[in-house]
Amino acid sequence: MLMFSFIIRIMKITAGMKIQLFGISKDIVGERELALPKDPSIRTVRDLKKWILQKYPRMGNLSSIGIAVDLEYAEDDHPIGEAKEIALIPPVSGG
Repeated sequence: MLMFSFIIRIMKITAGMKIQLFGISKDIVGERELALPKDPSIRTVRDLKKWILQKYPRMGNLSSIGIAVDLEYAEDDHPIGEAKEIALIPPVSGG
């Protein structure tokens, strides 16, 4: 069984948010980190997912993507504007 193990941590920086990439996300993006621009259209988890999938369509090959905002899983309508940390949680499997 295939196991994906990566987390994207997003920390606020002046120009937007800085996204650190690990595991398969780093492989998909081709970088260790990237910046999420300050964009007023990216206000919720749903907006963030859309942005990620538009910029990196291969992320859509993952069976699911969970997003945690400040260490708690968040629904698609959860706002991200005041978040201190956002983590993208990939599908995982174990035995």
